[in-house]
Amino acid sequence: MPLFANTPAEKMTGPYPRRWWALLVLCLSLLIVVMANTSLVVAAPDLSKDLGLSSSDLQWVIDGYTVPYAALMLVLGAIGDKYSRRGALVLGLLIFAGGSVMGGLVDETNLVIISRAIMGVGAAVVMPATLSLLVAIFPRAERAKAITAWSATSGLAIAAGPVAAGWLLENHAWGSTFLMNVPLAVLGVIGALLLVPPSKAKGMGRIDYVGGLLSIVFIGSLVYAAIEGPHFGWGAGPITAAVVAAVGLAAFVAWELKHPNPMLDVRKFKERPFSGSMLAVLFFFFGTFGSIYYSTQFLQFVLEYNALETGIRLLPLAGAVFVGAAVTGKLAPKLGVKLVVGAGMVIGTAGVFLLTQIESGSTYSDFLTPLLMLGFAIGLSLSPATDTIMGSFPESELGVGGGANDTALELGCALGIAVLGSLLATSYKDKLTDMVGGRLPAEAMDTAKDSVGGGLAVAEHIAKTPGGGPQQAQTLIEAVHESFAHAIAHTSLLGAIIMGAGTLIVIAVLPGRKATGKHRQEESAAPEAAVESEPVGAV
Repeated sequence: MPLFANTPAEKMTGPYPRRWWALLVLCLSLLIVVMANTSLVVAAPDLSKDLGLSSSDLQWVIDGYTVPYAALMLVLGAIGDKYSRRGALVLGLLIFAGGSVMGGLVDETNLVIISRAIMGVGAAVVMPATLSLLVAIFPRAERAKAITAWSATSGLAIAAGPVAAGWLLENHAWGSTFLMNVPLAVLGVIGALLLVPPSKAKGMGRIDYVGGLLSIVFIGSLVYAAIEGPHFGWGAGPITAAVVAAVGLAAFVAWELKHPNPMLDVRKFKERPFSGSMLAVLFFFFGTFGSIYYSTQFLQFVLEYNALETGIRLLPLAGAVFVGAAVTGKLAPKLGVKLVVGAGMVIGTAGVFLLTQIESGSTYSDFLTPLLMLGFAIGLSLSPATDTIMGSFPESELGVGGGANDTALELGCALGIAVLGSLLATSYKDKLTDMVGGRLPAEAMDTAKDSVGGGLAVAEHIAKTPGGGPQQAQTLIEAVHESFAHAIAHTSLLGAIIMGAGTLIVIAVLPGRKATGKHRQEESAAPEAAVESEPVGAV
């Protein structure tokens, strides 16, 4: 067997012998791009302190990655299909590594944001390539297992990112959380060349670049409006972005409906397995990532765990993901997608609802059960939903399929953090104002209301001033803790309601097992009929 994997997957007469080793490379690549989001959560306090970041600055350091990541996946997935899926994976990892090096070396806010955006572009190339290569390499009989492993990797990254970043922050500056991506990306590039076979679509035709551009305008504007508006007010910028997103969506749908070779055939949304699975991914990650985002803040700011201790306490979530993935591998073929995905969403909604019981005196044990439920739900739901989405696309559109799945996932994450984060901030601000309003100088009050970290910083300053002292500082700390716990409980209630409504919609849209099986039989029969209709010797 040659050292490098040079035989294209399309020219192999049987299953690729080293496909499970190739899957390790694909999962490693996925792990890197997901960790880039979760690791920054625990590095945020050090980064904010060192660079003097405002709440707006910190938000865009985080979301500078999200906007290009979500907006570009559909287009870059199609380009990977057309020219080279493995080439896209390697190029994406190199771009991601370059952005990571830049982020680890710069010390100015705008440059950090730019480096995060570069990383987001790399991630947008990598993520759909991992799914399209997985589907191209694995035969249908093994594909569900491979996608289950891919899905479980996403859950592992939720905990692995904070643990790795926390370990580095024990003895190194925040820049190390960027630089840790570089050796992993290099390992991914080497592994891709050695173990992942080349692959590209056959007979794909010209890429619909106009449709691709409209999708970028629509998704990018939507994510920008969702991030900027709830956090910083619906001024001219967010309102304009929301209008552009609406117009972009309408133009995208109109263009795709009339185009002979559309970027994404929007008629697929009439297919209940596809649209139901897309909605499941979107709603599920809206609720889970939003709640994990603010739960992590409680562990750090209220329970005073450092970055490493916080990461370690997220490990049970990763373990629950693997348990859920193992269960779904056995149950999904027997019970069907609707029942398994629906059950996972119900469990996830219940986990978010349990966070309504959080109060200022809560401990880590009060978060453990919700984290376990959310992890189990991720493992149970994501794999069958992703398998259904990818199964809706022909071989020539696997990158587009991966891009569609990943766009729903990342859009759900972005909207969850933005919307639930905004509700959290508003609830915290209102509660803290009720408790200490008028007892602090206006400037100090503004800082304290900005975030829980700002409130604790004001308390630390009060403790050192002659007119304050430890007792007044402790009073403010207790008010900040109570306000933040109240905000988590209030936000979790609204998050659970939204996620519960989404669950009902998904259950209503997804067809039963018999209908799904019939749909797949029709899809598999279509290519056979096409082959039979070709004259002998047709190319």
